Amino acid sequence: MKIDFRQALIRAGIAAVASSSLIGATLAAADSGYAVIEKWPVAGEGKWDYLAIDAAHRHLFLSRATHVQVLDLDTGKLAGDIANTPGVHGIALAADLHRGFASNGKADSITVFDLDTLATVGEVKISGRDPDAIVYDAPSKRVYAFNGHSNDATVIDAAAAREIGSVALPGKPEFAVSDGQGHVFVNIEDKALLVQIDVAKGAVSASWPLAPCVEPTGLALDVARHRLFSACRNQKLIVTDAESGKRVAELPIGKHVDAAAFDAATGLVFSSNGVSADVTVIKAETADRYSVQGSLATAPGAKTMAFDPATHRLYVPALTASGLQVLIAAPK
Repeated sequence: MKIDFRQALIRAGIAAVASSSLIGATLAAADSGYAVIEKWPVAGEGKWDYLAIDAAHRHLFLSRATHVQVLDLDTGKLAGDIANTPGVHGIALAADLHRGFASNGKADSITVFDLDTLATVGEVKISGRDPDAIVYDAPSKRVYAFNGHSNDATVIDAAAAREIGSVALPGKPEFAVSDGQGHVFVNIEDKALLVQIDVAKGAVSASWPLAPCVEPTGLALDVARHRLFSACRNQKLIVTDAESGKRVAELPIGKHVDAAAFDAATGLVFSSNGVSADVTVIKAETADRYSVQGSLATAPGAKTMAFDPATHRLYVPALTASGLQVLIAAPK
């Protein structure tokens, strides 16, 4: 039989687009169990990036390029502003030390501030270049700043506010999490890898491939079940065993994801997707079985988020016709 490969490729392309559209329509049609209940207008200048929640002080930290805005977590009113953070990306909170740490990508530095007063108490110049994601490992009292231009992680003594070492990485780091049990995990965006760092040894202890994931960004962790959730730019969420590195599951999510979150109380996994303008909600039935619960409509560009475990609410910033807003989504 004679085969027209050109026509076959065209038909295959049409089928792929139809399949992608069908997946998107299926996600959107299912009830996520969440609804947007409020929209907070946010004044001020600067693009936004990471968010962080201080549950004790009921504060929401929102990075804005040159400063970090602090909103009241319950009212949305401006509670403070941390200035002079050039190219700020992420915020790490050390509640036990009453300290916060902001990564300044353009200054190759970390701003240290007081969680009680929101006053800046110092700045740590680091050897790494373009610090982006930043996490606090409470047992070791160390902050890890992940550097996009030097492919490494700067290790900071949080109590002394000084650099004490660095960890070489196999590529460009993205989101990271600490398990509080001796390990820090980070997605490697340009290599589609998930890396495990041994805190005691100060070095990479494992590197696991995430293929068919492309550009893993958001990362969340189920500590109790030892499961990591890597959100990928090709509309996939990869679930990995945090102890063995074994692939556990692969699920569809929305377009152009950035952040991921996990609710330990309900077993829900969230991915915030900027192009499809939604949050995909996934249910962890068991440690090894997952299902897509549905999709929550947000707004175009809403690709980062913060999750409040106390109220189970999501805080998702988006640029709307009336300016920057933080959308608050809650369980129905």
